[in-house]
Amino acid sequence: MDKRGWGEGSHVPAGENTWRLRYRVNGKRYSKPFRGTKSEAKKELRRLLKAGDDGEHVDPHRKTVRQWIEHWLSAGAPGKRREKPSARTVERYSQLLRTHVLPVLGNYRLQKLTPTQIDNLYTDLATKIAPRTCHHVHVVLGSALGAAVRTRNLVVNPMAQLLNVPSPGEADHGIALDEEQLGKLVNGFRRSPLFEIVAIAAYTGMRRNEILALRWSDFDATGKKLRVERAIEQTKAGISFKPPKTKRGYRTVEIDDQLVGILRAAHEKILRLIAGVPDGVAVDLSLVKLPADALMFPSPIGSEIDLAQPRDPHAVTRTFCHRAVRLGFKGLRFHDLRGSHATQLLRQKMPIDVVARRLGHDPAVMMRSYAKALSSDDEATRQALSAITRLPKA
Repeated sequence: MDKRGWGEGSHVPAGENTWRLRYRVNGKRYSKPFRGTKSEAKKELRRLLKAGDDGEHVDPHRKTVRQWIEHWLSAGAPGKRREKPSARTVERYSQLLRTHVLPVLGNYRLQKLTPTQIDNLYTDLATKIAPRTCHHVHVVLGSALGAAVRTRNLVVNPMAQLLNVPSPGEADHGIALDEEQLGKLVNGFRRSPLFEIVAIAAYTGMRRNEILALRWSDFDATGKKLRVERAIEQTKAGISFKPPKTKRGYRTVEIDDQLVGILRAAHEKILRLIAGVPDGVAVDLSLVKLPADALMFPSPIGSEIDLAQPRDPHAVTRTFCHRAVRLGFKGLRFHDLRGSHATQLLRQKMPIDVVARRLGHDPAVMMRSYAKALSSDDEATRQALSAITRLPKA
């Protein structure tokens, strides 16, 4: 036992790799259980004493679930992975926790939080929100409490003893359009400002925010390719650019002659707009140069146009949904174009790894996700995908 005065603190063995940390802050004695090595216990003791000196100390036994979660969110919701969650992801975590968790569990002491209290929360949420949302709440709360354990703010994680773990349920693939329906939809947008955006989504499977981040420098008309190197992200602070979430997100997508033609026409339209040349007037547009950061689909601002300012993604989705309804596609989401493209490729017997690479997707996840999305007339493919993605029993 390493024993000192209360002012310097002490760590007393309480079992294998378990310690009782004792220290004093502002004349008041505190005791905190700790699990870890001896050197880790010493480090934690120094942290607690420093927090007392800095005026940031909170009684370990009185720290509430709310205090910890707010601290975790303010730190950027760190997890086990090195990659930090995006600002949009942290906003989503905040919404889930502040809406569904903190009103019920927020005032409980963190160290006293029990599996039963969490089980009861999930039972109540099951009557109010969708199963997939409830599962998301479980994942985010688990991440927050896991971080509390890793930072020695929580000795035992109650999540490990739950009886009522929410199931994510079946993945919602939305509506998968066939080739004829997809052609009808794209043609229905031909006179819309979203025509090129919808065409890219339908014929490449790219995500909305990837499309809105495309620059003209990403378009290789001769090679018939589009490069995906970034996406936009909309948060409360505004719209910004971010890199793809994973290495798979960086990709080059091959496109057909039809889409090349659509994008060539859009490019010419932008060049004429910048040069102030009306349609129909013959001119050598090769002399017109766009800035390196010129977006394919910039945000229109009155009669002006800022080539570096992306469009509002929510406005794009709203406009798409309204027009889709008028075209007879009620309930169709913009994201369904991605699923429609993937499903068509799979029905054409394109290898799953090729489809996954094209969409920037994890092949294993795609196999599990789209096995049930294939129609019953493709039963052999569906059964094959289901068989090879069946996980062994734990």
